[in-house]
Amino acid sequence: MNRNESRVIVALDFYDQKQALAFVAKTSPDLCKLKIGKELFTSTGPQLVEKLVNKGFDVFLDLKFHDIPNTVKKAVYAASQLEVWMLNVHAIGGQSMLRAAREGIDMAGNRHPLLIAVSVLTSLSPSDLLQLGISEALPDFVKRLAGMAINEGLDGLVCSAQE
Repeated sequence: MNRNESRVIVALDFYDQKQALAFVAKTSPDLCKLKIGKELFTSTGPQLVEKLVNKGFDVFLDLKFHDIPNTVKKAVYAASQLEVWMLNVHAIGGQSMLRAAREGIDMAGNRHPLLIAVSVLTSLSPSDLLQLGISEALPDFVKRLAGMAINEGLDGLVCSAQE
């Protein structure tokens, strides 16, 4: 894995491979890292990730895994085999799921991407959280999720600047 020093991550928010590759042709692995989200990954599959990694790009696979622990463990392991630089899970999946995700990364051996947790989607309002049965203040809830992610050995947490 390249692991360039650039702090710039460009979101490839395209639907198809042709558009994504046209954009990528205008940049360099020395200038930025690339983020592939659910839309592009679903339309192109792992082949695009492999192409970009082979071109020397660090790829952040932004799929926000959230499922039963064993499924997340296997999905994280499979994503690691794509030699991505970083991937993520939903912290709200709970401690067992976060632990399983870490185990999936650890199974990857040399293909050891960073594993980060998404706390609460910024699209969720306090009333949305109440509907889900979460009544604590958002900053407190995010802090609790962050604690779980840290305790399970994840490499970082994504949260709103407000938290």
